[in-house]
Amino acid sequence: MPTAFRGPTAATLAPPAELWSRDEMLPAARCRELHRLMVRCRRLEERCIKMSKSGEAYFWVGGPGEEAFNTCLGMQLRRGEGPAYDYVHLHYRNPGVLLGMGMPVLDHVRQMAMTLTDPHSMGRNFVCHYSKRDWNVIPVTSVIEVQYVMAPGTALMQKRSGGDGVTAVIGGDAGTHEGDFASCMIWSSRPGFELPVLILVTNNGWGISTASETQHAEKSIVDRGKAFGIPGEVVDGNDPIASWHALSRGFRHCRTRRKPYMIEARVSRLHGHSSSSGAARVPDEDDCVAMFEKKLLDRELMTKEEIERVHTEAINEIEEAVRQVHTEPRPTAADVYTHTYAPSPVDSVYPEDYTGLPA
Repeated sequence: MPTAFRGPTAATLAPPAELWSRDEMLPAARCRELHRLMVRCRRLEERCIKMSKSGEAYFWVGGPGEEAFNTCLGMQLRRGEGPAYDYVHLHYRNPGVLLGMGMPVLDHVRQMAMTLTDPHSMGRNFVCHYSKRDWNVIPVTSVIEVQYVMAPGTALMQKRSGGDGVTAVIGGDAGTHEGDFASCMIWSSRPGFELPVLILVTNNGWGISTASETQHAEKSIVDRGKAFGIPGEVVDGNDPIASWHALSRGFRHCRTRRKPYMIEARVSRLHGHSSSSGAARVPDEDDCVAMFEKKLLDRELMTKEEIERVHTEAINEIEEAVRQVHTEPRPTAADVYTHTYAPSPVDSVYPEDYTGLPA
């Protein structure tokens, strides 16, 4: 008697090659890469919150809930120094961008712990205040949204020098009320002088403790770009597949047309504004990591054991980084002026008997 057909077994099925979200797709390998980065970023944020509460650090601010959009941005930036590469102007919720670009978690923990070994600020600035010249990461400031008015400057240099380098600038929804945001749109869109600025807004629905719906009359922030002829789109920033393709469209527009493009990413805020407000877990917010893991499991791109292993590896890597920074030196009073002022050229320009302005 012939053996009854029982259907394909796990051993005979080929592994899925991609993951779809609506009508967009990413290859399986890219999805697993994004998942690993998102998990590392989330676990890093959670450990930094713990550091701020345990006395291992002084202050925490970050972007739990923005991992999907930020890691996609970091992976698509062309990393390098000078106008041929992409410039990036960040705010203080973008660790996922730097991790996506290749920053070791150790360097983030160093800034969190304010060690002298912090490569971004020698331990003299808040966490997430990055500065990396050889990657075109412009120094992050705590002043809200000034990065928007700075971005046209690097984009102007890029357009004058030729090539297809893009200036990406990102901030929060509340900060778009600042005049700097309007100035960015104006200077990026002047007829005949348009600039390759990718204008990004992560909208988590809050400006510290103020709900965005009490402040915004427009339906979407990207609608503001219409008056300046700036095209754009709203994307689900909790969906890494949708985020990847939206960013890809934005970069392609800026690289080829040398004109601005705007993306508003709707994201979650999972731990409040900062440690100053307690950084407690916010209930009922969508979690981009958990939602992506469910898709990966449902599609059988990863197993539960594989996902758990990614989390364990991230936790171990971060704990090792925390242990290391506890052994590293802290800034001293003697370091206050280091790299604060450039060497003065006065002595080399003027004679010793210089007494006044040159003729």
